[in-house]
Amino acid sequence: MTTQTDIPPAETGGERRSWLREHSELGVCALLLALGVLVLTDALTMDVDIAQRGPVGPKTVPIVVGAGLLVIAGLLALDVLRGGRGQAEGGEDIDLSEPADWRTVLLLAGVFLGAAVLIEPLGFPVAGALLFWGAAFALGSRRVDRDPLIAAGLSLVTYTVFNNLLGVPLPGGPLMGVL
Repeated sequence: MTTQTDIPPAETGGERRSWLREHSELGVCALLLALGVLVLTDALTMDVDIAQRGPVGPKTVPIVVGAGLLVIAGLLALDVLRGGRGQAEGGEDIDLSEPADWRTVLLLAGVFLGAAVLIEPLGFPVAGALLFWGAAFALGSRRVDRDPLIAAGLSLVTYTVFNNLLGVPLPGGPLMGVL
C-alpha cells in the first residue's frame, strides 16, 4: 500500500529553473554544437574539385574545426552533467565587483562596423589604419602624435603581407595608384 509520503512531489517550475541555473554551461555546449554543425554542413556542401586542389583542399580545415567543435561540445556537456562547474575569473587584473565598461565595448563595436563599411570604398590600407587607430583610442590611448603613424604602418604591413606574401587579395582603394 502506498502512502502519501511515498509519492514524490511533482517537479515545479522553480526546481526546473534552479536546475537550469546550476547547469548554465550547457548553453555554451549548445552554442558549440550548433556552430560545429554549421561549420561541418558548410564544409561538406562546398563545391570543390579535388583534382584541382590536391589531397588537402579547402574542405580539410573546416571539417577538422567542425569535428573539433562537436567533440568539445560533447566533452563539456559530459563534464557539466557530471557536476563540473566553471569558475568565475578572478585574476589580478580583473575586478569582478566593477560593472562592465560598455562605453569601450560600444566604441570598439562602432570602430569594427565602420571599418567593415569603409573597406570597400577606401580600401584596406585606409580602413585598416582607421580600425587600428580607433581601437587604440577606444582602449584608452590618447597619443595623437604617435597612434596614427603606428596605425598606418601596421595597416600597410598587414596589407602587404596578406596581398603580396599570402596571396589573399584585399581591396586596395584609391591609394593603390600612389603606393
